[in-house]
Amino acid sequence: MAPEDRGPGKISGDSAKAFALAWSLPFSLVVPMVVGGGVGYLLDRWLHTKPIFMLVLGILGLGIGVREVVKAAALLDKKDGG
Repeated sequence: MAPEDRGPGKISGDSAKAFALAWSLPFSLVVPMVVGGGVGYLLDRWLHTKPIFMLVLGILGLGIGVREVVKAAALLDKKDGG
């Protein structure tokens, strides 16, 4: 795309993909932790236990989220030729 084709408010496809990835990474990190903690909370209520399942599944969700963020960063680095 030539510079004169771009106007104010227009971004290139690569910038749009990077922007979308930047907005999705925090959700990829937080959502598995919240879901794991929520399932653990429900298990703790059902089994009348202390919050052990909530803690274990929340930490497991955090690990899954970190793995997804690292995987996405590695894929982005590979696409950039790094």
